[in-house]
Amino acid sequence: MAALLRAMLRLAGPAAWRRPVCGLWCRPGQDPGRRVGSRTPTLKEKPAGTETEKFQMVYRFDAIRAFGYLSQLKVAQTALTLLALPPGFYWYSHGLVTLGSLCFAGGIAGFALAMLCWMSHFFRRLVGILYVNEAGTVLRVAHLTFWGRRQDTDWPVADVMPMTESADRPQELFVRLQQYSGKQSFYLTLRYGRILDRERFTQVFGMLDTLK
Repeated sequence: MAALLRAMLRLAGPAAWRRPVCGLWCRPGQDPGRRVGSRTPTLKEKPAGTETEKFQMVYRFDAIRAFGYLSQLKVAQTALTLLALPPGFYWYSHGLVTLGSLCFAGGIAGFALAMLCWMSHFFRRLVGILYVNEAGTVLRVAHLTFWGRRQDTDWPVADVMPMTESADRPQELFVRLQQYSGKQSFYLTLRYGRILDRERFTQVFGMLDTLK
């Protein structure tokens, strides 16, 4: 996965990393704290009262857009591979293809499905943007869905485990975002992501001497 991240960053290019976030996930004039092209968040994802609050962006990973496109491409590729199986069984029943060819096609479909599950498991936990509300009580995590679309999930800051208490080191490629309750976890990269508001970031995740 580390090699995949480096490859995607090279493909996106430095110019893409410097694009403003609204150019990545927001329509012109839209509040960057709101999603584009994704379903309305459920009550489980947003604590009551956060709909009218203002959020300050504290971190962003600009290449998340490229990972969203890759996720969508992988879903489409897997769907096409699976759709090719029924015609393969039909042709085999009529003697048009051999059993070896049918097994080969089934193996490819199975591998594509396994890769989709593995990549989706990681992509859905990769952090694109982090926000903190003005009161400093809610952390909003913008990440990807299974379909490669954006989704926002809100955590109470009191339930966020500071990185100073984690076994992960900031120098590592990925650092886990964890809750004390252990209900959910995400991954962010301090090496390729940007800390935009160091003060608010430190208030949530603790003081780290090695932060960029």
